[in-house]
Amino acid sequence: MIKKIALLYLIVAVSFTAVQAQSFNKAKLDSLFDAISANNKGMGSLAISKDGKVIYQRATGYSLYNVDNKLSANPKTKYRIGSISKMFTGSMIFQLIEEGKLNLAAPLSTYYPQIPNAAKITIAMMLQHCSGLHNFTNDAVYQTYMLQPKTEQEMVAIFAAQQPDFEPDAKSNYSNTNFVLLGYIIEKLTKKTYAENLRERIVAKAGLTDTYYGGKINAANNEANSYWFSTNTWVPATETNMSIPGGAGAVISTPTDLTKFVEALFAGKLISKEHLAMMQNIRDNYGMAMFHYPVFTYNGYGHTGGIDGFGSQVIHFPAEYATVAYCSNGANYDIANIILAAASALFDKPYVIPTFKTVTVDNNVLDKYTGVYSAANFPLKIMVTNNSGVLWAQGTGQGAFQLETQSATVFKFAAAGITLEFNAEKSEMILMQAGRSYTLTKEK
Repeated sequence: MIKKIALLYLIVAVSFTAVQAQSFNKAKLDSLFDAISANNKGMGSLAISKDGKVIYQRATGYSLYNVDNKLSANPKTKYRIGSISKMFTGSMIFQLIEEGKLNLAAPLSTYYPQIPNAAKITIAMMLQHCSGLHNFTNDAVYQTYMLQPKTEQEMVAIFAAQQPDFEPDAKSNYSNTNFVLLGYIIEKLTKKTYAENLRERIVAKAGLTDTYYGGKINAANNEANSYWFSTNTWVPATETNMSIPGGAGAVISTPTDLTKFVEALFAGKLISKEHLAMMQNIRDNYGMAMFHYPVFTYNGYGHTGGIDGFGSQVIHFPAEYATVAYCSNGANYDIANIILAAASALFDKPYVIPTFKTVTVDNNVLDKYTGVYSAANFPLKIMVTNNSGVLWAQGTGQGAFQLETQSATVFKFAAAGITLEFNAEKSEMILMQAGRSYTLTKEK
């Protein structure tokens, strides 16, 4: 699942020499996670594989964190992986195509004629996010029901009431709605639940041991709860009812299982090479249930995920037969930096371990930055408040998040890779994320 201010994990391509697996520096990567853990910058688990073997595993933080009980995370701790679930759903859709039960040109109206533009929307368009179907998680009303169980009929009714964002196949725009519906179509065609299909079509064939359709989080089963960092501690995040994300984001897994899954996918154990090539075909930044990640001079493919306080990413490098997977249940540091460090360690590339220095700004200066900011080219209003010397920001229809002070004018929300730079004299705030910049003005 993707939120309005999405967790975007961007990897920048730079020059690099040949892979040297034998020079993998485990101690340095351990030092990075030691620093992250000691400074409350993140909780999660990483796995790196090379030539089909896991060469590094590390879990930090807690799977359960409260005053009375704390459970340390370990490499077998299971996490909600959010939108990485779309890779599982896409793989099963292609399996059904190979079985002759479905085809890419099939119209959505065959299954859900009540959806706007259903006769013009194809399975292929849904896989590649060019259907025009509105992303239901972008609506403020989503926050009012996300914790409640929903039936297929109730979710389809929500989708049917939404106006399309654009004409089918006119362009691409990420929408969870596509993959919730694809999950339902899998169930219709097989007369089995998504969970049953996942077990039979993916888990059994890829040899996974800790992957399944999620339900209410069960700490006794080594399932992680998720958290947000607030007022110098970890506080429980929301817990979306897993009947809602379905094929778009309801899978539970571990980093090790994610490496096995993508390796089985690229090895032809799940779908044909022809259909794998279709998944890798990028249009307007989107493949069919897959993204392209250029890392150094290597081509990686995978997906990111974000739901409640969970964040995750898996990247497989086919030519190098290597994979990096990270699952987080609490982020106070940009996950992109962790993924890049892991890739740097894998490919023997230098990287810097952050010092996480604390910067203090006078309370009177912070007060000048408070207010509501907006811009015509930005979809949300951002409210900035000062809570006992700590700036907080909150987008329309979203929860508030604590900002980390970088300097007297620059503040970050590392979990989403957001930087805010204030100019009190001009009553402006520049919001930067994933290489994009927006200038918002304080409302009077």
